[in-house]
Amino acid sequence: IQNAGQSLLSLINDILDFSKLEAGKFVLEKREFDFRKMLDYVKSNHSYKITEKGLEFFVTISPEVPTRVIGDELRIVQVLNNLISNATKFTSVGKIAVEIVKTAQILNRAELFFLVTDTGIGISKENLDKLFKSFSQVDASISRKYGGTGLGLNISKQLVELMDGSIDVQSEPNQGTMFSFSVWVELPETEANVTAATVDRDAFLNDAMHRQEEG
Repeated sequence: IQNAGQSLLSLINDILDFSKLEAGKFVLEKREFDFRKMLDYVKSNHSYKITEKGLEFFVTISPEVPTRVIGDELRIVQVLNNLISNATKFTSVGKIAVEIVKTAQILNRAELFFLVTDTGIGISKENLDKLFKSFSQVDASISRKYGGTGLGLNISKQLVELMDGSIDVQSEPNQGTMFSFSVWVELPETEANVTAATVDRDAFLNDAMHRQEEG
């Protein structure tokens, strides 16, 4: 009963968010928060279920990522939850990894780049374009076997774009999936002048893809 109630609540929340986004009524709520504590919260939410499946779970934050940022913490968490939950759902052997780097900084604004990779069932190239469409999954058997509404990734895409970012996916059948997304956040005065160091996005992504291919 508890699991069914939680699933129903999740479905209702997705439909409400989707409706607001489609109607152009969605408003981000920006505030200052501790980025690493947010990641600890996300990790603790998923650790039990992932380790229960016998999977390894890694969360890595690059040193140049600021400690405190200004943005919509709830919506960044929502996107991460969607991607990690999908990775957990479709992975039965291996690992799930989350990596975050800072890829750009302009004055008091910074671009944070996220990777969520898994060693799951993967997706064929011809089906990748279906992932971000509303109420869409790769095929009907996915919905029957794994459940889901097909709204999570569409909502994630719209949320990321509201935060001036973008989302992408690369995958091969039986070789896992790699989701990447970026968001722009503001830096409080205590962080804006600490360091302007950034990581080259293309080099970071290529290295991650190489590691994914090597398993």
